[in-house]
Amino acid sequence: MSKSKKNEFRPNEYVVYPAHGVGQIVNIEQQEIAGIELELFVISFEKDKMTLRVPTHKATEIGMRSLSSPDVINQAMKTLKGKAKVKRAMWSRRAQEYEQKINSGDLIAIAEVVRDLHRTDDQREQSYSERQLYEAALERLTREVAAVAGGDEILAAKQVDEVLTARAA
Repeated sequence: MSKSKKNEFRPNEYVVYPAHGVGQIVNIEQQEIAGIELELFVISFEKDKMTLRVPTHKATEIGMRSLSSPDVINQAMKTLKGKAKVKRAMWSRRAQEYEQKINSGDLIAIAEVVRDLHRTDDQREQSYSERQLYEAALERLTREVAAVAGGDEILAAKQVDEVLTARAA
């Protein structure tokens, strides 16, 4: 365990955990697990009322990362403006791919899912599973945009919605 790895993330810093989205490191604690002393990041996901403990030496290996830069946010917004790319594969295969993109923690991939699953009022209605994936991706995208911008999720949701509705016009 090198010192640089441990100091990559700090308490009170917002991070992105691939499978859960944006959380805040509330503490770094020592804990003995199965006779081994481990140093753990304690990450709080306020919206989900969940706390996660991640070994500090495994954090980057499992894909935990700092929030995206404003440039990456802009790139994600450009992705949202693009034309939806829906493959002709069976829904179960596409759903699996969408799920992988959402859980990758990659903001651009998440924006692709939002773009591809977004429906305007004049388009056919989404199926239940389609809507679930869309809402999960939209929530991840909105939370990260909000965290980078300073924390206002309502404002971030409006920003994302404006981009999506402008695309449809």
